Amino acid sequence: MTRPVDPAAGAERFLAREEHEATHDRLVWGLRQKRDAGVATIAEWEELRELASRIKEHTLAHLDRYLEQFEANATKRGTHVHWARDAAEHNVIVHEILRARGAQSLIKSKSMLQEECGMAAYLEARGIEVTDSDLGERIQQLSREPPSHIVIPAIHKLRTDVAALFARELGTDPDDTEPRTLVEAMRRNARPRFLRADAGMTGANFAVAETGGFVVCTNEGNADIGAAVPPLHVASIGIEKLIPRARDLGVFVRMLSRSALGSPITQYTSHFHGPRRGGELHVVLVDNRRSERLGQPEFWPVLKCIRCGACMNTCPVFRRAGGLSYDATYAGPIGVILDPGFDRSKYRELPFHSSLCGSCSDVCPVKIDIAGQIYAWRRVIAGDGLVPLAKRAGMRALGATLARPAAFRAAEAAAHAALRTAPRALLYNGLNAWGRGRELPAVPEQTFREWYLEHRRMS
Repeated sequence: MTRPVDPAAGAERFLAREEHEATHDRLVWGLRQKRDAGVATIAEWEELRELASRIKEHTLAHLDRYLEQFEANATKRGTHVHWARDAAEHNVIVHEILRARGAQSLIKSKSMLQEECGMAAYLEARGIEVTDSDLGERIQQLSREPPSHIVIPAIHKLRTDVAALFARELGTDPDDTEPRTLVEAMRRNARPRFLRADAGMTGANFAVAETGGFVVCTNEGNADIGAAVPPLHVASIGIEKLIPRARDLGVFVRMLSRSALGSPITQYTSHFHGPRRGGELHVVLVDNRRSERLGQPEFWPVLKCIRCGACMNTCPVFRRAGGLSYDATYAGPIGVILDPGFDRSKYRELPFHSSLCGSCSDVCPVKIDIAGQIYAWRRVIAGDGLVPLAKRAGMRALGATLARPAAFRAAEAAAHAALRTAPRALLYNGLNAWGRGRELPAVPEQTFREWYLEHRRMS
């Protein structure tokens, strides 16, 4: 059985440095507030959500047809289309494309699919130099860490962290934490790599069956460097990124950046329809268990996701635990329902790394019931016997207590008395995880039931 990830331990490491937790919470919640302000400028936002959800559901219901249509139209435009059943096949295909053309250096823009496939490590092990062109991704690459957020990969780092990293890796002044100076240092280091690269890689936000083209949305223009400078452009696209028509882009482009950052649109929304003059364009359509997910009645709606990160920005657990605590490609609420689909045993703990407050479902632009999916994964994992013994025993005891009013009232009275009189060491010790980093609120004079019964008699 696969060793499970331990999100609680990851969160504890993140929380050990209070300045990181406080800054991360402030920045990520700030994105949620900007999202709300951006959404408020569109009176028809809820209609757009419904329309986006229906378009994605329709596409997924007819995905085979739209994939074939995309391939036919892309091929007509001179694009080479490849099909990858899983991550391993994706990496082999990409490596073969590069090897056949003698490519030794590659620049790539941000792509969660390529992270999912472990592509960079695979190529580097075969002698190909890989340089991330997105600033946040490059920071993470130099840190030898995965991205901690779908949209803002290094949001968990402070300026001082970046300054120390650049001093070690680029030879800059460790005391200079000015963002403009740090960005300029990275530009000087990365630009020569961009100009001499043999190939460029991108992902895609949307692929359009009607045209055989695809769209990449960035705020740095880094995807355009990889697509325009080297002679070879390779795009990795998950099969769920399909939409039927070019006109559908008007719905999703309006929603993507507003949900992610609160801005009306990304700075660069780049459309690719066939190779540029004198160049080559390859598209790798990747399944990697997406077809399996599509056949699951409870879990297929996650394929509607457009990777905006809004659910992460609103999540109280993600904001305070940091994305790296999930120890997975996808963090936050979307990761909680995506990752177990790749390896149920390894990611068995993630569905319990949630408060089930439902805020993630409220902000999702394509109306995925993320909270409902988290609860469904909990049931599946419990049904598979993957819940730890202590938790299973505790849940059974709690269930038996809650199912019997007399037992619940007796337990409530005992707990109320114990909380008022028990020594502090009984509550705050190494055996009680809830006592680490938390203080219980003051114990009220009455339980809610006692208050209710008293006031019902008075009314």
